[in-house]
Amino acid sequence: MKRNIVLIGLSGSGKSTIGRKLARRLRMPLLDTDAMIEASENRSIPEIFAQDGEKRFRDLESAAAVEAALQNGAVISCGGGMILREQNMAVLRATGFVVFISRHPSRIFRSTRQNDRPLVQGDREKLFRLHAERIALYRGYADYTLDNGGRLNGRPGKAALRVIRAWRKSA
Repeated sequence: MKRNIVLIGLSGSGKSTIGRKLARRLRMPLLDTDAMIEASENRSIPEIFAQDGEKRFRDLESAAAVEAALQNGAVISCGGGMILREQNMAVLRATGFVVFISRHPSRIFRSTRQNDRPLVQGDREKLFRLHAERIALYRGYADYTLDNGGRLNGRPGKAALRVIRAWRKSA
């Protein structure tokens, strides 16, 4: 059995970009839990939040975590709030190596379109608040932390290689 690589971190931290590089280099499927939710619901994440609320979205997120964890040898890019439910992380950790992609909120705010993110919606202070509220959870669940700032900023291939080395060492 080949362990999954599970990417966690704030929205905009680089999970999707680094995940694509990892999947390509390792010839593994890439699962994005937000994309899984959008496909199953036939709606965007902002629409789900607006129409059904955050609790419904978190329930869908938990279902996506279970579905993704059942895979063997996949790169799983998780939505930023996946860590909010212990059950999500328990199921993902059972079959995966968890990587926290750490990126300072000021870098995230400068480099991403925050209006597409339902919990932030362009509010810089809210992004900093989410970071403060979640940082201990991200660190606590991580088997490995990748600092996606400074020298790695804009170098997803280099970041992917670091993750691959850590994943292989953990096997």
